[in-house]
Amino acid sequence: MDIKAYMIELGQSARAASRVIAAATTAQKNNALLAMAEALEASRPELIAANHKDLERGAQNGLDAALLDRLELNDARIDTMIEGLRQVAGLQDPVGEITDMAYRPSGIQIGKMRVPLGVIGIIYESRPNVTVEAASLCLKSGNATILRGGSEAIESNQAVAKCIRQGLAAVGLPDTAVQVVETTDRAAVGELITMPEFVDVIVPRGGKGLIERISRDAKVAVIKHLDGICHVYIDDDADITKAINISVNAKTHRYGTCNTMETLLITESRVQELLPELVSAYQSAGVELRGCEKCCELSAAFTLATEEDWATEYLAPILSVKVVDGMNEAIAHINKYGSHHTDAIVTENYTKSRQFLIEVDSSSVMVNASTRFADGFEYGLGAEIGISTDKIHARGPVGLDGLTSQKYVVLGDGHIRR
Repeated sequence: MDIKAYMIELGQSARAASRVIAAATTAQKNNALLAMAEALEASRPELIAANHKDLERGAQNGLDAALLDRLELNDARIDTMIEGLRQVAGLQDPVGEITDMAYRPSGIQIGKMRVPLGVIGIIYESRPNVTVEAASLCLKSGNATILRGGSEAIESNQAVAKCIRQGLAAVGLPDTAVQVVETTDRAAVGELITMPEFVDVIVPRGGKGLIERISRDAKVAVIKHLDGICHVYIDDDADITKAINISVNAKTHRYGTCNTMETLLITESRVQELLPELVSAYQSAGVELRGCEKCCELSAAFTLATEEDWATEYLAPILSVKVVDGMNEAIAHINKYGSHHTDAIVTENYTKSRQFLIEVDSSSVMVNASTRFADGFEYGLGAEIGISTDKIHARGPVGLDGLTSQKYVVLGDGHIRR
């Protein structure tokens, strides 16, 4: 296969389809999503059979149990995919929304209209359900998309893609609005991220290595985050019950997510009061503790943290803990070692909470809440394509609004500039 020619063909088809999808009505898009759900329901045996091929090949290639679990499609996961499509169909359509309308002294009206980005390329690993999530969000926001899943899920993704095409065709929309790359050749990724004439935005979903490569080599805009090095800072004015509950939940609710706390910062005035109960809770959960010198002096449960620990996303039951002399040191530590993802303060002091919100340079900053809330569903977005730590365009959980842009609209009545 000539990969370059193949990817150009996909790009040309996506660009043409994007113009049709951008003009589609909300009803058309919603009906397409519901038709996709029906196609998935009707294709359960085919989906599971295709997935079995991927699982068998993955086992033969030595994929570990965790990756095989992420790869697996079963009835419950197909149910979740179907429900996800129905939920996206129920979300408010952002396309065409006009805001900030105002009259100018000349008599014209100026406002902003929300519009699709165009063609979105999404590169992801393992989980076949991402194919449905990405397709549904791109379609509802009026975008065409080119999806490149991991080679380990090629059979599953093609089976899902067939259902997506059926849903689009059922309502008269071009089935090229959602295209799944059919080759496992890695050269396809290199072509996809260097086609600015056909692709407007790239969204990588996967490990740090994948995202670093995409960010380095892409010739189009990238919506991404590299790490989730999240912090909780317990302030002098923290409520002890809130401090313990939030700190334990932020770490132990789930270990492998990007919004899990990796470093706990405790103000020196409260450390002797809080540390014994926190250590007990973490040990009960099986969390390995790495701490600063002060932590090691106060408890034998700690091993001495290194400089590398403060800048590490563990994605595991490991936690680094540091005693700081107050909020200013905590903020400085977060801005130095954090990944601009999600950071929280526990305090009853309104002035300090305001300072923390202003000075911590992260895409989500929280007061008296667990970092685990940094999620599109929890934020009321309905669903998310990912989380961005960039400062341009979208920042934080990226939902439908994040997959659109804005253009100025001007309304006149024969006005001319004088």
